[in-house]
Amino acid sequence: MSEKKLAIIATKGSLDWAYPPFILASTAAALGYQVQIFFTFYGLQLLKKKLSLQVSPLGNPGMPMPMGMDKWFPVLGTAIPGMQSIMTMMMKNKIKAKGVASIEDLRDLCCEAEVKMIACQMTVDLFDLNHKDFIDGLEYGGAATFFEFAGESDITLFI
Repeated sequence: MSEKKLAIIATKGSLDWAYPPFILASTAAALGYQVQIFFTFYGLQLLKKKLSLQVSPLGNPGMPMPMGMDKWFPVLGTAIPGMQSIMTMMMKNKIKAKGVASIEDLRDLCCEAEVKMIACQMTVDLFDLNHKDFIDGLEYGGAATFFEFAGESDITLFI
C-alpha cells in the first residue's frame, strides 16, 4: 500500500488561523502521511522567522469572548483601538495556561517531521516580500507546484 498524502493550502495569517494547518500537518505526518502545505497570500505570515501574529475578534462572531463579553459587549466594540492587542494577549495567555504548543513549536515540529512547506512565489512578488525574512528550508513555487502534489493526494484542505 502506498503512503497516504495530505495537501493543505494555508491562506490566513492570524494567530487563531495559524493553528489548523500546523496541527493537522504535524498530526498527519506522525500518522505516516506525506504532507505538503502551500502558503499563499496572508498565510505567508506563518513562515516568517519573526512571528508577530495577532488575533482579531472583529468579524469573527464564533470567537468566544472572555468574561462573557459576547453577551454584553457590542461587536462594534471589538473595533476600538487597542482591542486587537488586548484580545491577542488574552488568547496567548489562554494558550499558555492550557499547555497548547506555540505556533513556533508546531512549525518546528512540522519541519522535523519533513512536512514540505511551499511559499507562493507569486504572492511573495505581489507583496514585495523578501526570502531572507522567511524560515529556512522552504520551497518557492506557484499553483502548479501545489497541484503536482495535491492532484495525487488522498486529502486536500483549504484553510
